[in-house]
Amino acid sequence: MASIWLPPVEYVATLPRATAYACLYFTDTGGRPFQLRATYRTELWQWPGGNMDPGETPWQTAVRECHEETGIVFTGEPRLLGTHFVTDRGEDWPANHIGFIFDGGELTDEQIAAVVLDPQEHSAYSLRTLEEWEREMEPREFERLAEIDRARRTGSTVYVETGHATG
Repeated sequence: MASIWLPPVEYVATLPRATAYACLYFTDTGGRPFQLRATYRTELWQWPGGNMDPGETPWQTAVRECHEETGIVFTGEPRLLGTHFVTDRGEDWPANHIGFIFDGGELTDEQIAAVVLDPQEHSAYSLRTLEEWEREMEPREFERLAEIDRARRTGSTVYVETGHATG
């Protein structure tokens, strides 16, 4: 069967839709993951980050969102820890969601003490061991955290899929 060439605008209209987010994964100097409690779903803990704005790269998004949400000015180099693909976000979100999780490194006690949250987005931050996070988080959300933490510790990169939104 011969394929029919379509102009780019028409071809792109036939492709699946996707939105993208990017974030930074931090730990303290003891290796405890740093997460923020979302105001729109108080059971949801997430990393500093958010949805990409038009014209931004994932790295630019992660750095901008981290500053907006925590006051942290991140000046490190991009190191991708993992990619997260989310399908089926429900009828109110008619697109897949793709996440880029970058290594933010270790936060010092001084950096942690200086965190200023955006109260519109996050009500608290916390540092906990993986065992403590596992008791606090929904299993699919904890799986993503554990995979990203493993990537950080091993110097690898991971790919995580979930059936609905977690980031």
